[in-house]
Amino acid sequence: MPINIYNENTGEKVDWLCDDFWDLPNQIDALETWLEEKGKNLTPNKYVADIGFDIRKDASGGGAVLSSESMKILGEIGMDIYFSEYPNTID
Repeated sequence: MPINIYNENTGEKVDWLCDDFWDLPNQIDALETWLEEKGKNLTPNKYVADIGFDIRKDASGGGAVLSSESMKILGEIGMDIYFSEYPNTID
């Protein structure tokens, strides 16, 4: 999946990010870049960024960080984030 961004009320697709990336750190980076470049310009509404991810097999802590600036943009445009875990998508 990885990141499907859509209008929650209408189901209308807004954007699609990270086709081949299922790891959360890269996805969060891509989402933050998208929010800064495009997302902040959306008319406030009810949006969803549904992040489909796979757990990193060799993870030992650390990982993705969603910045306070990104959270501010999310709040201003009315976007919620859904985390949808999919097993065994990365070999």
